[in-house]
Amino acid sequence: MQPDPSPAALSVTNLSSGYGLAAILRGISLSVAAGEIVSVLGRNGAGKTTLLKTIMGIVRAEQGDVWLGGKRISGLAPNEIAMAGIGYVPQGRAIFPSLSVLENLRVTQFAQGKGSDRVEELIELLPALKPHLSSRGGGLSGGQQQILALARALVGHPKLLLLDEPSEGIQPSILDTIIEVLENLMKREPLSILLVEQNLDFATALSHRAYVMEMGRIIRTIDHDELDASSQLARDLMLAS
Repeated sequence: MQPDPSPAALSVTNLSSGYGLAAILRGISLSVAAGEIVSVLGRNGAGKTTLLKTIMGIVRAEQGDVWLGGKRISGLAPNEIAMAGIGYVPQGRAIFPSLSVLENLRVTQFAQGKGSDRVEELIELLPALKPHLSSRGGGLSGGQQQILALARALVGHPKLLLLDEPSEGIQPSILDTIIEVLENLMKREPLSILLVEQNLDFATALSHRAYVMEMGRIIRTIDHDELDASSQLARDLMLAS
């Protein structure tokens, strides 16, 4: 198979997947350009989480292709996809609650084969973690856990970050901090982000554009100006039956 000619950091073409006999994704195609933040919007059950899991290889694709920076990664195991350059922050964050913040980062460092300098760099980049390095992950607030989950995903210097509902269960005041963290990351590191969200204000604050999913399909693409100026339109699309 020829390499994907698109310059996109991520290119997904005609992707379908599901669980057993239950089809969830139905011919999804989307792209994320280098340095771009793209949101996938939609109500619960639209297939957004399954999309990220299929890109990550956690759910097997039944058809279609996923390309990362021109390299086909479809069919690789999740750990191989992570090593190829995708960082994944799942819904619920999936940190190690019994380990300290620093231990959470060190475990990922060893798994990714990175040096300790990367962990130290991230601690400087995410100063909210500094006062809590010896604290158990499970004892952190929701916002602090989300920042830790981001840091863990960034240890491997990913080209693409997949974020699943990062605003879930987090106070609005803390969301501003997370927005600032992500914006600073985009300025300092060559990174693209695919963001699954239901919080329109959060998604609009970060995204260059958005896709709307319904029943396992992309039903609309919205550029940033339209998303920002016509939030009611986006709400209508997300709630459409």
